Amino acid sequence: MADFDFDAVVVGAGAVGLACGYALSTRGLVVAVLEAGPIIGEGVSARNSEVIHGGLYYPTGSLKARLCVTGRRALYAFLDSHKVAYDRCGKLVVATNLEEVGRLDGILEQAQTNDVEGMAHLTKAQALAMEPELACEGALISPQSGVFDSHGYMLALQGEIEAAGGAVVTSTPFEGATPLDGGGFSIRAGGAEPTTLTARILVTAPGLSAQAVAAEIEGFPKETIPSLHYGKGVYFRLSGKAPFARLIYPPPIPGALGTHYRRDLGGQAVFGPDLQFVDEIDYSVDPARAGEFYSYIRKFWPGLPDGALAPDYAGIRPKLHGPGEPQPDFRIDGPQAHGMAGLVTLFGIESPGLTSSLAIGEEVAGRLGL
Repeated sequence: MADFDFDAVVVGAGAVGLACGYALSTRGLVVAVLEAGPIIGEGVSARNSEVIHGGLYYPTGSLKARLCVTGRRALYAFLDSHKVAYDRCGKLVVATNLEEVGRLDGILEQAQTNDVEGMAHLTKAQALAMEPELACEGALISPQSGVFDSHGYMLALQGEIEAAGGAVVTSTPFEGATPLDGGGFSIRAGGAEPTTLTARILVTAPGLSAQAVAAEIEGFPKETIPSLHYGKGVYFRLSGKAPFARLIYPPPIPGALGTHYRRDLGGQAVFGPDLQFVDEIDYSVDPARAGEFYSYIRKFWPGLPDGALAPDYAGIRPKLHGPGEPQPDFRIDGPQAHGMAGLVTLFGIESPGLTSSLAIGEEVAGRLGL
């Protein structure tokens, strides 16, 4: 590999990009991860729920179903071995009215099809015995769900890449790539000290910039680049004691999992995200949206006091569908999809991308024949 500066270059140092770099480094490759921002994981990876998903909802045979379950199992093992904090607290999917009770059967059947361990129906009495402040007509329990320190996880991935001789370089935006005769790529990196480097393999996993990055790869079939939609979700934090020990989720809404509850690792209660399609990246939280949160949350927690919610933060998810459209699968396009050897492009890696990240990295390596 002496002809190349690096065996592989990964664009994007969020959880998925770092997991791709880690997967490649475990195969003996020297990897450079390029990050446009000043720190790792400040985009999609920093603005989510930090939930470890069980893998309940995703369609049979989809990448999301397979990679979420495989990734979740690998993630817990990685967190254990790297001493990264997590709480496998479990999750209750709650039916807040009799009409929703029937939906739980379909969710349970899909979870079992997806090989999610430990799923079970709970009666109203059983659910209230676990969480006395809950209001519901029935529930499902997902004991493998949890929350974790996503930034600690990304730091551990960075450490593994660097320990294998690779590099994670921040403030270094990707500006384009040109295929080389005989294989590999010449890659233009910007920043304070622009440079050009070469690599045999190129993986693009830059989240919200995935479409723009792919468009800057010379020879990439532009017609295969999917449209990008910004799905904004805001979060509100509770002042006062967290009411539940477990994650509390309503049944999913079209295009998302719905506004849910979690107790973070610091013991505080957070609600969100909702879903609003927007035209530009804007991380502000409109305090007026609290009204919708109060009415929604009180369906499963009628004891929510007035004035207890404070605006917290917002995230933007890179969705491949717009309002009213069915939610598609992850897009992981290898050479068979676009015809360019040594290249894998990732699009629409939103939830459950964080949970799935280690399995996504393995999938990328497999698409490259590694």
